Amino acid sequence: MFNQGGLSLEQAPPISVVLRFFVTGALFGVLAGLFLLFAGERVFDIQSQEAKIITHTLALGVMASFMLGALFQMLPVIAGVVLQTPTKKAMFVHIGFALGVISLLSAFYSANPTLYLIAALLLGVTLLYATAIMLLNLFKLQNHSSSSKGMLFALLGFTVAILLALYLVSALGGIHNADNYVLVKNAHYSFALFGWVALLIVSISFQVIEMFYVTPAYPKLISHYFTGTIFALLLLKTIPLFDTTTNFITLLIASSFILYASFTIHRLYKRKRPTSDATVWLWRFAMGMLIVSMLMIIVGKFSDYSIVNKVSYLTFIYFALSVVFAMTYKIVPFLVWFHLSNQGYMKAPLMHDIIHPKRVKMHFYLHVGSFFVWILTLINPIFFDIASILVTISFGWLLYHLMFAIYLYRHTQKHSEKISW
Repeated sequence: MFNQGGLSLEQAPPISVVLRFFVTGALFGVLAGLFLLFAGERVFDIQSQEAKIITHTLALGVMASFMLGALFQMLPVIAGVVLQTPTKKAMFVHIGFALGVISLLSAFYSANPTLYLIAALLLGVTLLYATAIMLLNLFKLQNHSSSSKGMLFALLGFTVAILLALYLVSALGGIHNADNYVLVKNAHYSFALFGWVALLIVSISFQVIEMFYVTPAYPKLISHYFTGTIFALLLLKTIPLFDTTTNFITLLIASSFILYASFTIHRLYKRKRPTSDATVWLWRFAMGMLIVSMLMIIVGKFSDYSIVNKVSYLTFIYFALSVVFAMTYKIVPFLVWFHLSNQGYMKAPLMHDIIHPKRVKMHFYLHVGSFFVWILTLINPIFFDIASILVTISFGWLLYHLMFAIYLYRHTQKHSEKISW
């Protein structure tokens, strides 16, 4: 068995399982940038169809694509979960999921009830199937690490978010009246953003921050109890009995994420190999964005300024995307090298040959630059088109490197000789 830093790599799925989700996520990212150019400032109106489209393009099309791909890879590697026939399962989930996202975005654009129902069917079946097979395997584990336990809570959060979304989408499709539409929508957002996206990032960080960057371990108070506590707080927030304490629970959740982000930044500064690495910069930037986002949530409880909420949403998006970029630039070169080496190819490209660190740094500067242009856009809309173009270029840059990695992988298989034993 090839084992490194607690990773069980002999159970890693085929590389196609991961890359199909990553490429899809990058394509939806390019689509998001182009849609921003088309929609214009209407995306800033949270009640508009344009806002719903861009939110779900990023949350589902981009984030869920990358996170599902990462889970198919990391559950066997980090948690030791054996997924039987991963290629068939991933292909079924991927096709249905991609068609479901397209149907949902089309439904938001056209307000066609039939499209809402098609989206509910496709997304409901594929996403609940994916979460079910992963959760069942996680529940079977005898000994959980902090990461595997966190993944379990993140998948439970995702399941709740999906079920709430199905209620909302079926209402838009005319199945029922949805008397509690606003309450359900707020709960859906909470579980999707905090119970799924944020908790999965936290769970993965418990393993990869220490392993990839050789840092001190997280305090047990955080690594053992953080994910379960956040999930419990989200459940309390949705129960009507605790309605009077909703603001207090929100403050607890925001403060907890600030604490986690602060510890992560501290860990990254204490790493034992302080070499220049753009993925470290991305993680630091992500944690800074998370802190600002949570601070804006706290400030928003005591003020009515709309810009506070806009900054909170924007910084949360950049928190999540920064981690996606950091993990993609770490995972993809390693997977290409690892799978080709394991197949015995003599001229398997080195990781730097697949995605050179200088190119990752260029993407970091582009990514951070786009954030500050968006901040300027909140002050003066004249910068909107520039910000949208930068988003399109950013995801296009990522898509190019994913396609180049696939090209190198296939080129090596076709033209390189295998080691004969």
